[in-house]
Amino acid sequence: MGTGAFHIAEVNIALPVAPVDTPALAEFMALLDPVNAMADQAPGFVWRLQTEEGNATAITVLGDDRLIVNMSVWETIDQLGDFVYRSGHVAVMRRRREWFERMKVFMALWWVPAGHLPTVAEAEERPEHLRSHGPTAHAFTFRQRFSAPGAIQAPMIDADRLRCPA
Repeated sequence: MGTGAFHIAEVNIALPVAPVDTPALAEFMALLDPVNAMADQAPGFVWRLQTEEGNATAITVLGDDRLIVNMSVWETIDQLGDFVYRSGHVAVMRRRREWFERMKVFMALWWVPAGHLPTVAEAEERPEHLRSHGPTAHAFTFRQRFSAPGAIQAPMIDADRLRCPA
């Protein structure tokens, strides 16, 4: 899904179980640079939010210094999905409960015009919109995707027409 005119943006907001500079988060912090480097080299990667330190752990989100934000842009939703679910990222993601509190809605996807880099302010409201309204073209999930604006939608198939006569 996707067109050359639009890229997919993602935001992931997490509440660590402890401050990032404590032993409880030491292993996560040690894995952060390698995972970010993996993302930077992944097919379809366009951009990720980061400071001079190479990550976004120092960026305040939603007015709460305890929260960590991850935001990136990818050429297609399938390329982002490949990185998230079919790369070395998976091993770290599987351990997220060791390092982060459970949150109701912590991530969202949305389409941005190619070349546009979303701001933190733009991204902060996407999970809230998803929580309040469910998946829409404004904010959605991998499970309930929306096509890029202007993309040709696949026609719905009438399953009854596909059945073989008895």
